[in-house]
Amino acid sequence: MPSTWYYGNTVITLTFKLPDADARRLREKARLKRITLSEFLRRQLLGGEPPTPIRRRQCQHTGAEIFGPAPHLPPLTTESVREVLSEFP
Repeated sequence: MPSTWYYGNTVITLTFKLPDADARRLREKARLKRITLSEFLRRQLLGGEPPTPIRRRQCQHTGAEIFGPAPHLPPLTTESVREVLSEFP
């Protein structure tokens, strides 16, 4: 049987050696991005993209600062909100 037969989602632990200064530098870079060292290394090695940052904009009706739409999603409209809310009891 394969070594992952029990859980099926077991991940492999990789260990490698670095000079102390390099290890500190990697940890600091991960900390500045507010991600784990593992996630930082995965993104560096596998090219994973971080999530799109949330943008803010000014509401044309009230002048209040609001969250802007995500660039890859359709705009939020009154009709789309009504459709979503219609599914709630």
